[in-house]
Amino acid sequence: MKNIPPHSVQYIKSIGLYFSSHPKIKFSVIFFLILFLVFVSLDLIFPAPKPSGYSQIVSDSSGKPLYAFLSSDDKWRMKTELSEISDQLKKSLIYKEDKFFYFHPGFNPFSIVRAGINNLITGKITSGASTITMQVVRLLEPRKRTYLSKITEMFRALQLEFHYSKDEILQLYLNLVPYGGNIEGVKSASLLYMGRNPELLSLSQVVTLTIIPNKPGYFLPGKENERIKAERDLWLNRMKTDQLFSESEIENALTEPLNLTRKSPPRFAPHFSQRIHALYPDSSNIKTGIHLETQQKSEEILRNHVRRLSSYGISQAAVLIMDNKSGFIISYVGSADFNDQLLSGQVDGVSAVRSPGSTLKPFAYALAIDKGVVTPKSMLLDVPTDFNGYSPENFDESFTGPVTMEDALAKSLNLPAVSLTDALSPRILIETLVSSGFRQIKTDSYKLGLSVVLGGCGVRLEELVTAYSVFSRRGRYLPLKWIKSDTSTYTIPIISEASAYSTGIILTSLTRPDFPQYYQSGIHLPKLGWKTGTSYGRRDGWSIGFNHRFTIGVWVGNFSGQGVPELTGADMATPLLFDLFNAVDYNSTNEWFPRPKELEFRLVCAESGLPPGQNCTQKIMDDFLPSVSSNRICTHLKQVKTNETGTISYCTRCDPGTGTKLVTFPDLQPELISWYTQNGIRFKKIPPHNPSCTRIFTDNGPIISSPSNQTEYIIEKGEKQKIQLLAQAETDVSNLYWYVNDRLNVTTKPGIPGWMELLPGSYKIQCSDDKGRSSTIRFRVTYP
Repeated sequence: MKNIPPHSVQYIKSIGLYFSSHPKIKFSVIFFLILFLVFVSLDLIFPAPKPSGYSQIVSDSSGKPLYAFLSSDDKWRMKTELSEISDQLKKSLIYKEDKFFYFHPGFNPFSIVRAGINNLITGKITSGASTITMQVVRLLEPRKRTYLSKITEMFRALQLEFHYSKDEILQLYLNLVPYGGNIEGVKSASLLYMGRNPELLSLSQVVTLTIIPNKPGYFLPGKENERIKAERDLWLNRMKTDQLFSESEIENALTEPLNLTRKSPPRFAPHFSQRIHALYPDSSNIKTGIHLETQQKSEEILRNHVRRLSSYGISQAAVLIMDNKSGFIISYVGSADFNDQLLSGQVDGVSAVRSPGSTLKPFAYALAIDKGVVTPKSMLLDVPTDFNGYSPENFDESFTGPVTMEDALAKSLNLPAVSLTDALSPRILIETLVSSGFRQIKTDSYKLGLSVVLGGCGVRLEELVTAYSVFSRRGRYLPLKWIKSDTSTYTIPIISEASAYSTGIILTSLTRPDFPQYYQSGIHLPKLGWKTGTSYGRRDGWSIGFNHRFTIGVWVGNFSGQGVPELTGADMATPLLFDLFNAVDYNSTNEWFPRPKELEFRLVCAESGLPPGQNCTQKIMDDFLPSVSSNRICTHLKQVKTNETGTISYCTRCDPGTGTKLVTFPDLQPELISWYTQNGIRFKKIPPHNPSCTRIFTDNGPIISSPSNQTEYIIEKGEKQKIQLLAQAETDVSNLYWYVNDRLNVTTKPGIPGWMELLPGSYKIQCSDDKGRSSTIRFRVTYP
């Protein structure tokens, strides 16, 4: 008693004194307490019944139904939420079924007495005394109408009142009342007979829905509309007499025509809705971020686009639109026609795993910027290159030579992308893609390599869209949001804001080879960055675009995987992407993202993209990241001493001191020299080194590009097969000497191939230049 306040102690004592002086009241309290304990015990032993599962309704961002699924017992039993029960519906139902609903404990004693007297007088059950709560019990546990059943219903009604509020019991009633066939509940009847949500019903429709459950077989919607209308008017006139609603409301309801027909359940966004159903199977009403109007518009645009492509043998496409600010999916189209079984329309192109083609290249370039490997004006090489046996080619099977990083990305050149990935390490790119939500890449990461940047992996359209949204979100990754209740805002940094901006700006360029030919609507196109991709065998065409508001992804192809010669992301997917942006963001502002403060300008040499050296004359402005971007000074030119006629070059060891001159030569990489030589492109070449020089050179030896080091070659028996011997060397090298297993095999010029015959066994290949520098590789040849 120490911790009890004095006034509380006094109050308890006064109660004790009161009960001791009033024994009858004390006995009554104890009696009711025992009754309550007995009820609680029975409630634990015989738990209150619970409703069966509901039909699931997937709705759009405004609450409009997109798709409805049957309940587990094949009923259209859609859950009416408390917010969907209008005042008119509540008042009409209580007026008609249970005027004292808010005042009784689950059963009405006066109604029971009245019904009992009537039944005794007539000798049969002529009137009931069921409250709304007791009707809910009967709907949950159907049983024969006997006096014992009535007593059981009363107990069950007390249980429901004990566990639920009055509004929740009313909600249960509205969710379970029958409307004929397999339709149960007001929401099901409202959508399937009247095509609208219950909160949008007129007074006439509300009263109609309160009538049918009493005799669903007698008042059969669609067949007995006149009978239903007569009963509706009867109850409306009663409500008018009792002034339940205003006279004008009643008059409007009486004059409203009744046209009840069985409608099909909502079937919008079928692929998306089925994904939601699989993700959240136990939820009744799921509100999503889909915009129904945008969804229908996207479906129509996609369907018309595929119709135009059908003459090429292309039968399918898929589209996903993401709201960049919120992360919600606002449109999801999995195929051209969900109901087209002939063309596998129920296959979901948004979630299908496909080869991405070139769509992953921007991430390699962005990472290279962040690692200080390149800046937009950095010069890269687009020439044939062997990466340990991997020799990629460009889409058009041609090469450009030197190209800036921004042009390489805009033109989607393969060799620069692979070279950058090699410089970065493929692991860095793969780990970044895994962090960006690419699930198949995560599964296959142990076996992926350089080819991942060219589409040598599997991705989903939804993953590409989410990943590309980082360019509009300052380099941060936000997972796709499927339902409105997802309020997460946590993002993961994937690339820096600066590289997201720089890469995004490059992707906005309109002067590029993947701009679709003959596209007529570009004049209204909002400013956007986009990237296309075409998979090997021309099986998949991709186009992913983004601006301030949206990221949109498009896939075009055949679900069968059949390739089409005319299929490219540029010509088949990008027009659809542009049409979608025109539809959802027509004539929007051309404003782009603000330039990050950490991104600064600097002058660089136009020949290399590096800070200019003393020989650099052509300078251009470039973006760079201080303390990140390379500060290496440009050395694209070098000075070499030659004789007066320019036929011999000298090093510091053999410089005669007189009769020489200093000449400037381009300092070209061996790969570029080889490509120039093979293609007959003239360039200023350093003359051969002084043959009398005794210096032994050890650096910058030949680079063997074929055969590949540590590779096993398999040849067919009985066939004479040869392999190319090819190496790149410095500009001052005239001859290369090829040794096979320490025996001279052939002499070639740099960049000009030689050949050797292959037989089973192990080989050591040594290539030496005329300055004594050499490189060595080893490989094996076997039969299958």
